[in-house]
Amino acid sequence: MLFPMLSAPGRPGGLSGWLIARLALCLPALASCDGCDDGAPPVTTAASASAPLPLSQLPARRAASAQPVVVMPEPRCPPEMVKVKVKGTDAGALPTYCIDRHEAMLVDQATGTRISPYYAPSRRAAQSTARMWEKLRFEMGEPEAQAVPLPTLPAWQIQRDFEPRAVVRKGVTPNGHVSGERAQMACRHGGKRLCSLAEWQTACRGEKGEQFPYGDEYLHRKCNVFREAHPAHILHDNAGLGHSDPRLNRVKFKGRPLLRKTGASPDCVSRWGDDGIYDMVGNLDEWIDDPDGVFAGGFYGRSTKEGCDWYATAHPFHYADYSTGVRCCADLPAPPSSEPGGGESAPQ
Repeated sequence: MLFPMLSAPGRPGGLSGWLIARLALCLPALASCDGCDDGAPPVTTAASASAPLPLSQLPARRAASAQPVVVMPEPRCPPEMVKVKVKGTDAGALPTYCIDRHEAMLVDQATGTRISPYYAPSRRAAQSTARMWEKLRFEMGEPEAQAVPLPTLPAWQIQRDFEPRAVVRKGVTPNGHVSGERAQMACRHGGKRLCSLAEWQTACRGEKGEQFPYGDEYLHRKCNVFREAHPAHILHDNAGLGHSDPRLNRVKFKGRPLLRKTGASPDCVSRWGDDGIYDMVGNLDEWIDDPDGVFAGGFYGRSTKEGCDWYATAHPFHYADYSTGVRCCADLPAPPSSEPGGGESAPQ
């Protein structure tokens, strides 16, 4: 026997049992020794192999991959609207919102058919106006003006009731003869709302906060306001009479229309970033969200040099004439959902 002492009699279990017990205590220390020769791998026991590492010793990339970073896109306005983002953190600062790029044209909510821009967007009001002015036009103005016919009123507009919806397009004639009530309805059917006076004036002044869309000083003909002629004076010989006449917004002076199509005044743009809002001063008055009746901006024939500061409170919310139109605002759409399967809450 090579090691007779390992099985010597008189020792419980012999020396072998004692030696095995001592080795079991020493092997874990050997596995972590700093003096392992020649780079040989340390001895690893079953106990040390199964022991988990402390959290602080886990690789950093494993912890990072467990919680990926989600970058939320910034909310955007619908494509026909401009984002108005007010800088500053004042308590009275407006939250970011959207406003129509152009004054609205109106369509039938049910069918999408264009509503004549020269009559009130109401069956009863349009029919009554057409009948009245077929007679009244021969009682006012010079014979040449009396001979100007009324615009065609589409048959469907007097055959059934309808409700208007505001639509934004460049290069179209915006609707006049809009009451505050119908303006509010048109915005609502478009998923929008009328602007507050603070929203309207803020948007008009642009990012620089200037009194006019183009700067801080009035410049004649930059916007379609304070025109050299008044349509009621041309047709009726009196600028203060006959403001329900459906012919007024078709009047031309020296071959040029007094009411311009949307976007036709390229210098009259309120700038917000790389985008712009057209004709907030001039062209048509625009209704404000106020039940007492407020409209702002000044239409093409109004003698004002106040720019974005001008507004009127002289007429009730149900009033309408050739000069009153509509432009809508909307709250900024919520950002896309970060939940799995979440989608964007508004068209982009």
